[in-house]
Amino acid sequence: MNTIAWIILTALILEFALHWMADMLNLSHLKVPLPDEFRACYDPTRYRRSQTYLRDNTRFGWISAGVHLLAVLIFWFADGFPWVDLQVRSLGWGTLASGVLYIVILIALNGLLSLPFQFYATFVIEARYGFNRTTLATFVIDRLKGAILGLLVGVPLLSGILYFFETSGRHAWWFSWLAVIAFMLVIQYIAPTWIMPLFNRFEPLAEGALKKAIMEYASSIRFPLQNVFVMDGSKRSAKSNAFFTGFGRNKRIVLFDTLVHQHSTEELVAVLGHEMGHYKQHHILVGLLIRMLQTGLMFFLLSLCISQPSLFEAFNMSHMSVYAGLVFFGLLYTPIDFFSGLLVMMVSRRNEFDADRFAMQTTGGGEAMINALKTLSVSHLSNLTPHPFYVFLNYSHPPVMARIAALRAGMSKPTA
Repeated sequence: MNTIAWIILTALILEFALHWMADMLNLSHLKVPLPDEFRACYDPTRYRRSQTYLRDNTRFGWISAGVHLLAVLIFWFADGFPWVDLQVRSLGWGTLASGVLYIVILIALNGLLSLPFQFYATFVIEARYGFNRTTLATFVIDRLKGAILGLLVGVPLLSGILYFFETSGRHAWWFSWLAVIAFMLVIQYIAPTWIMPLFNRFEPLAEGALKKAIMEYASSIRFPLQNVFVMDGSKRSAKSNAFFTGFGRNKRIVLFDTLVHQHSTEELVAVLGHEMGHYKQHHILVGLLIRMLQTGLMFFLLSLCISQPSLFEAFNMSHMSVYAGLVFFGLLYTPIDFFSGLLVMMVSRRNEFDADRFAMQTTGGGEAMINALKTLSVSHLSNLTPHPFYVFLNYSHPPVMARIAALRAGMSKPTA
């Protein structure tokens, strides 16, 4: 094993160990008593059930992550990467087609390995706690649609990246970067009307008191809202959510049907105020720019590493190729991706506080938002007392108690 192999191996094991340590700390934090804020809405039996749900998911996560890590290491040290490369090149296809096939095979192998874990999580754990509403047919069709969509969308993009790195020399990295940026913008634009409806049904919110309240609120903050859509989230899960997607004429505010059924009009307006707050405070645009910069950095570093013989020696590859270099660099990039991900989550948590504050200030108070957060937490069996290190490592949103505390502090401040 050369230096690069040791770097990749160490990074993979350290990441696994860090997450395992965070999980252990998180489980130990379950001894913290039920917060006073939730005593009126969480009976002791249901609260214990939420803790059991966390334990079951954590232990299952250890098995899933451990099996995936072990599979990668076995495949690596059994010379799986050069063996697949040899089979692909024996077909006599061109470099571009061989490269696409090589990467598609590796993605497919990973997908097949993940499939039984996805099945167990859906039909055993989620079902055990009353969340699963996915039928076997829906589960299978979702994955078939996802695979076909991945091929239709991913293969052209991958082909373009391979082509640039095969033919464009030192300009390849930024040609690829521009191509991916264009791809990201197109997907962001067409996803609400072309891609998402392949998996869910979206219907305009029916006329009535809720729609009237939402449209009046949007008008009060000068948010250009044409309609609100309700998604059939109950088709797959009893859990609920709301989100903002798209831009331009295709931007949408979406409510899960489960969310509409569980919350009052005031709470739903507060939840949408939070989502609109992300838009009004430019969080979505900034997030997109951050992803673009991350992508540019990745391609630049890729251009420095992709032709290094030591990268291929780390995986016992005698034949150097752009497509294999892409895969190996993805593993080498693991530490950078890990630490940049931590920074992105820190920004995301700060943005969530800002969006909560925006909703509180523009809806006339924070009580409705607090009640919505409580209802969501109880209905999802959320962990109310996560360990700070686990939050740092895994949470893109602040813990619910931190969000409620921030809202309470904002409500207590005198208005000017």
